[in-house]
Amino acid sequence: MAATGTVVALSGGIGGAKLALGLARRLAPGALAVVANVGDDFSHLGLHVSPDIDTLVYTLAGLADPQQGWGRAGETWSFMSALAELGGPSWFRLGDGDLAMHVMRTHRLAQGVPLSQVTAEVCASLRIATRILPVTDDPVRTRVRTDQGWLDFQDWFVGHRAALTVRELAFAGAAEATPLPAVLAALAAPDLRAVVICPSNPLISIEPILVVPGMRAALAACKAPVIAVSPLIGGRAVKGPTAAMLTDLGGAATAAAVAERYRDLLDGYVIDEADRAALDALHVPAIATRTLMITLADRERLAADVLAFADRLGASA
Repeated sequence: MAATGTVVALSGGIGGAKLALGLARRLAPGALAVVANVGDDFSHLGLHVSPDIDTLVYTLAGLADPQQGWGRAGETWSFMSALAELGGPSWFRLGDGDLAMHVMRTHRLAQGVPLSQVTAEVCASLRIATRILPVTDDPVRTRVRTDQGWLDFQDWFVGHRAALTVRELAFAGAAEATPLPAVLAALAAPDLRAVVICPSNPLISIEPILVVPGMRAALAACKAPVIAVSPLIGGRAVKGPTAAMLTDLGGAATAAAVAERYRDLLDGYVIDEADRAALDALHVPAIATRTLMITLADRERLAADVLAFADRLGASA
């Protein structure tokens, strides 16, 4: 008989969203809850932008741009063209369809509706069965210290194309934030089958989730196996600055180094076949499989491998 139960995934944007989609397709409708990073959120042109939440929404709704992995498929850019003609800030691109998301979210937030409820309303409108849960409704903002001083995350990531060396990270507002009650409830659910830390950047996608007070304790107290999937393949990230950031901050760009960051939380770890030689050096049970997710079939296959591994760990606990 196939295993049943709920699954919680911790995710940033593109890489995490790919695995989240695979998990959603391997599980019963509504069995997956995705805890989303809000450290990338920022205000732009007076609009509240939630990049990682939106990537999850578009991916799970089947609306994501298949080439970029973020934004909407078939996007148009009339707004940006008109904005540039007026001399407005065009460094952060907002597509015409995507703009509707930010306008609607900003409107609802101004009415006093929390981010989690706005996100739930969006998911209901787009018929997304998976629950997408911001880790907190409180503002947590990632900041990056470079040789040019402290920068807001999007200024560093998009404005400077992540080219400035990272000297330090900070998460403004994290100490005062409170985990979303629905997140804590999902982690304590009696039918919880597994917690999956998706192959997102551990420094700027997963850490802003873990630094919210109470999150590490809730994960450590989970009765179900907690499994992370390495975001690196042979020491390189599929996309984004993960490898460069790890070395910038004095670490190693290896699957083992990522596992070490989650040492106090993990019951299992999934690495790519290219890193199979590292299996014996890991501090937790691990498997090697193909983690590159190019096609939808790749996403479902990796999700199946992760769930099967979790079930084996759960059975042996």
